[in-house]
Amino acid sequence: KKGEVYEGIIEQIDFPNKGKVVVDGQTVIVKNGMPGQKVRFMINKKRGGRVEARLLEVLEPSPLETRKPVCSIFPQCGGCMYQTMDYSHQLEMKQEQIRRLLDTAIKNGGQVDENGNPDYVFEGIKGSPTEFCYRNKMEFSFGDAEKDGPLTLGLHKKGSTYDVLTASDCKLVHEDLTKILTCVLAYFKERNASYYHKISHEGYLRHLLVRRAENTGEILVNLVTTSQEEWDLMPLVQEVLGLPLEGKVVGFLHIINDSLADVVKSDETKVLYGQDYFYEELLGLKFKITPFSFFQTNSRGAEVLYSTAREFVGETKDRTIFDLYSGTGTIAQILAPVAKEVIGVEIVEEAVTAAKENAEANGLTNCSFLAGDVLKVIDEIEEKPDFIVLDPPREGIHPKALPKIVDLYRCEKMLYISCKPTSLARDLVEFAKYGYRVEKVCCVDMFPGTVHVETVVLLSQLKQKPDDYINVNN
Repeated sequence: KKGEVYEGIIEQIDFPNKGKVVVDGQTVIVKNGMPGQKVRFMINKKRGGRVEARLLEVLEPSPLETRKPVCSIFPQCGGCMYQTMDYSHQLEMKQEQIRRLLDTAIKNGGQVDENGNPDYVFEGIKGSPTEFCYRNKMEFSFGDAEKDGPLTLGLHKKGSTYDVLTASDCKLVHEDLTKILTCVLAYFKERNASYYHKISHEGYLRHLLVRRAENTGEILVNLVTTSQEEWDLMPLVQEVLGLPLEGKVVGFLHIINDSLADVVKSDETKVLYGQDYFYEELLGLKFKITPFSFFQTNSRGAEVLYSTAREFVGETKDRTIFDLYSGTGTIAQILAPVAKEVIGVEIVEEAVTAAKENAEANGLTNCSFLAGDVLKVIDEIEEKPDFIVLDPPREGIHPKALPKIVDLYRCEKMLYISCKPTSLARDLVEFAKYGYRVEKVCCVDMFPGTVHVETVVLLSQLKQKPDDYINVNN
C-alpha cells in the first residue's frame, strides 16, 4: 500500500533509471538506484499491477560500485548517477537496457527469425572518448540548498525541484567552467544578491549558462537574470576575464528572462563583452554556436556518433539526402562533402540561420536548410530524397509526420538517430507497419555517469509491404 516502507535489492535497471525490486512476488519500480544495491524505499504510487516507490536510503552499495565518488556532492546531486560504477560496467548496463527495449519493439513489429527471435544486427555500444570533463555546455541554477540558506549555484538535488547544490568541483565539465562558476557565485554572495523564487516569482538571479568548445577552447558566458533588479555587472565581467583559464572567454552576455517557466530563454540579450557566439570544430568542419543553438554537449563523443552515422549511411555519391530535424545542420554538413545534395529541415529558425552560416563558412555549396515544421515543410520540397536522416527531439517523430514521411518518399533506406530509446522503440513499431525493417543498431554513450545514451538505427524498406506483419500487442 502507499506509504509502506520496504527493503530489497535492485535486480535490474530499465531505461532510463527504473530499478526493479521484487517484494513478496511483486515487482516494485524504484528510481535513482544502481543494480545490486540494497535499498530502503517507500511505496508512493500504485495503479493496477504497477507499483512505484521513492528511494529513501541505500543500505548496502552495489558490487558494481568499485570507485570512490569524484565530486563532493555525490550522490545527492542529480547531475550524474553512476560515477562510482566502473565505466565498462556503465556501458554494459546501457547496452543491455537498449537491447531489451529494441528486441521487444522489433518483435512487436514482426521482424523475427525462424526461432521467433528479433532478427537484426546489434553492434553493441561505443563509449565516450573521455569519461569526465566531457560536457561543452552546462546550465547552472541559482538557489539555496535548504530553505533560506546561503546562495548556491550549481545543480538540483536528485529528485528536487527547488534545492540547488553548489557544483564547485563537478567532474562532468572542464575545470574552466568550475572556475567561472566559483567566481560568479562569490561575486553575488558578497553583494547579497537575490535569486529568483519559482513560487513567488520574485528575485534576480536565475541561471549561469556556460559553453566551452572542446576543440577550440572558446568560452561563452551567459548570465541569466530577471529584470526585477539592476546591478553593475562590468566588475564581474572583468573578474571572469582575469581568471587563469586554459581556454579563452570570447563573449559575456547578460540575458534577461522574465518568463514564469523555469527554462533558460531570452526576452532581451545584452553583450557585455566580446561576441554572442563561439566556434567549435568537428571532423574537420567549423561550427558557429550561439547561446541557444542545439549542439551535441559532448564534442568528442559527437565525432564518434557522426562517424557512426556516416558509416551507416554508406555510399552517398550522386545521392540526395534529407536531414529532417537538422538542428544547426551538423549531420547535413558532415554528409554533404560526399553527397550530391543535402537538404535540412528544422523548426527552430535560429538554428536554421546558424546552419546556413556554418555551411557557407565550410564552403559547402550543395547544402541547404529550410525553416519550419517537418510535417508541413516536406510538402513544399520539390526534390525527392534517395536517403533520409531522422534526428528528432527527445519525444521522437510526430505520429502524423511518420506515415507522411514514409508514404511521400518510400526511401529504400533511412537512418534514425535517437536520444531517447523509449521514443525510438515506439517509432520502430510504426515503421514496421509500413514495411521497414531494422538492419542494424549501434549505441553511442555521449553522457558517461548519467542514464542517457544515443542510438543509431539503419532502416531498410522491404521490396513490398508485408501484409502478414503481426503486431503481437493486437
